[in-house]
Amino acid sequence: MLYNILVETYKKIESTKKRLKKTYYVAELLKKTSEKEIDKVLLLLQGRIFPKHSEQKLGVASQLIIKAINSASGFSEREITKLWKEMGDLGDVAAHVTKKRKQTSLYSETLTIEKVFSTLKNLAKAEGVGSNEKKNNLIAELLSSASPDETKFIIRTILEVMRVGIGRGTLRDAIAWVYFGKEIGISYDEEGNIINLTGEPKKRYKEYIDAIQRGYDITNEFSIVIKSIKKCGIQGVEEIALLPGKPLNVMLYIKAEDIDNAIKIVGSPAAFEFKLDGFRLQCHKRDNKILLFTRRLEDVTAQFQEVVESLEKLVEADSYILEGEAVGYDPKTKRYLPFQKISQRIKRKYNISEIAKQYPVELNLFDLIYLNGKSHLATKFIRRRELLKEIVSEKKGEIVLVKQLVTSEKKRAEEFYRSALETGQEGIMAKNLDAVYKPGARIGYGVKIKPTLEPLDLVIVKAEYGEGKRSGWLTSYVMACKLEKEEKLLEIGKVSTGLKEKEEEGLSFKELTQLLKPLIKKSEGKEVYVQPKIILEVAYEEIQKSPTYSSGYALRFPTIKRLRSNEKDIKEINTLKDVERLYTQQR
Repeated sequence: MLYNILVETYKKIESTKKRLKKTYYVAELLKKTSEKEIDKVLLLLQGRIFPKHSEQKLGVASQLIIKAINSASGFSEREITKLWKEMGDLGDVAAHVTKKRKQTSLYSETLTIEKVFSTLKNLAKAEGVGSNEKKNNLIAELLSSASPDETKFIIRTILEVMRVGIGRGTLRDAIAWVYFGKEIGISYDEEGNIINLTGEPKKRYKEYIDAIQRGYDITNEFSIVIKSIKKCGIQGVEEIALLPGKPLNVMLYIKAEDIDNAIKIVGSPAAFEFKLDGFRLQCHKRDNKILLFTRRLEDVTAQFQEVVESLEKLVEADSYILEGEAVGYDPKTKRYLPFQKISQRIKRKYNISEIAKQYPVELNLFDLIYLNGKSHLATKFIRRRELLKEIVSEKKGEIVLVKQLVTSEKKRAEEFYRSALETGQEGIMAKNLDAVYKPGARIGYGVKIKPTLEPLDLVIVKAEYGEGKRSGWLTSYVMACKLEKEEKLLEIGKVSTGLKEKEEEGLSFKELTQLLKPLIKKSEGKEVYVQPKIILEVAYEEIQKSPTYSSGYALRFPTIKRLRSNEKDIKEINTLKDVERLYTQQR
C-alpha cells in the first residue's frame, strides 16, 4: 500500500468530529490493507511504530526534528523555530516548509507503508556516538521524498502526537464492521450511520464488539485480534489466551463516597485493603524470565531489578501474572515515601543501581491473574487472594501482601479505614469477594475510599515564569481537563502551590521547568504555551463555577500533589463530565 492512502485517511478522520464517520474511514482503509501490512497500518493509525509495551522507543526530541526539517527543506533552524512558535505544531511546520522547499532533493522515491515503517524503526536502533546524525539523515531522507501532507504525519508519528482522534473504540468498531458486517447484516453509509441494525443482529453485534474489546484488553494488540478472526472467526477472538510476558489492561476502580456507599456497591462481606501511595506494577513470569510493567504498560524491568530479584526468590511458581503496588521507602527509617520520591525511577536509563539504593521499593501484592499455565480472569477474587498467599513468602522491605480485612461489620471497616489514614496511606479499597477480573473495566467490582474530594488528573497547557528567587523557573501552571470522548482541552484554573524549591524535598519548580521547556510551542511575554504532555494530580478545597476558564469551572485553593505523566496518558485525564459530577457531589 502506498503511504499516501493512509495519509488521505488521516486527513479525512481529522476533518470530522463524528465518531461513526471516523469509524467508517478506518473500516474503508482496513478493507484496502493487505494481510502483510495490517500490523503496520494498525500501529500507524495509533501514531505508533512499536506496541505500547515494547521496550523500543523512537526517542526523537523536537530539536532533532527541527534539524531534519532544515536538512530536507533548506529553511534555517531559526526560521523553523519561529514558525513552530507561530503554528504550535511541528507537523504543520514541516508541511508548510515542504510546500516552499528551498532545495530539490537529489534522491526521491514514492513512499510506501513499508518504507516509512522500516525507516522509523531504524530510528530506535540508532544509538551511541553519531546516533543523532544517523537519526537526522533517516528523517531527512523520508521528508525529502514526502509530499506536504505526508511530511506532516511523518513528523507527528515520530513525536507520537497524531491529533486526528483515532481512539481504541474507533479501531475496535471498525474491525467489527469489516470482519463481521456481512455475518450479522451490518451495512452503513458514507456518514458512518449503521443501517437496519435492530433485534437479534443488534444483540449479536454487541457480543462481537465485547469479544473484540476483551481480545484487545488482554493483548493490547489489534493485529492479534484480527489474525484470530481470520483464523477462526468470532470463536478465534473468544479463544485468545492470556499470556505472561504480554501486559493486559488492568482492572479499574471507581470511587465510593464512604464506607456505606462502598458496601452498597461491592456487597457484604467485602475485602478492605490499604490504598498505598505508590505505582501499580504488573509482574509477569514465563520461561524463567520476569518482566515488570506499569499501569500504562511501560516495561520497567531494567529500572527495578531489585523487584525482579525478590520475585525470583520469594514467589514459588513456574509462570504467573501478579499485580501489586510498588511503594518507596527510606532505607534508614524504613518509613514509606510519597510516590513523587520514586517516580523518577520509572524512566531512568542511567545510574539505575545508585538510585535504587537511594529509593528502594517494597512490592505490595494484591491480585493474581495467571498461575502455572492457567488464566484466573474468571476466578473469584477471594480464591485469587488465597492462591497469592500460597505462592508468596513475605519479606518486609521486598515483597508483602497488601494489608487486608474481610468483614461484614461497618464498624470494623471504619476502624481499618482510620488505621490506614493514621499510617499515612491514601485511603482503602473495598472489593467484592466473588468478583472476576475484568481487564480495562470500571464496573464496581472494587472501589476506592479516600477522605477528601477526589483529586483531578489534569494536563498543563500554559505556564508562567516566576520572579525574584524563582526567576528562570516556570512556577504557575494553567491546567486543563478534556471534553468527554474528544481531544479538546478545557482550562479549569491556575495552580502554583504544592511544589518545592529544593529538589531533594520532592517535585520541584526546577524539575517541572525542565520537563516543560522542551514542550514550549510559543511565548507571549512571561507566559508560554506548551504541548499537553505533563499531567499533574491536583487537590483542591472546592469546585466553583467560573466564566474565566473555558470549562466553566475553577478550582478553589488548588495544590499540586504529584506528577502523573509517568503512569497516565492524556487520554486518561479527568473529563468535564467528571468535574460536573464532583461539583454536584460536594453539594
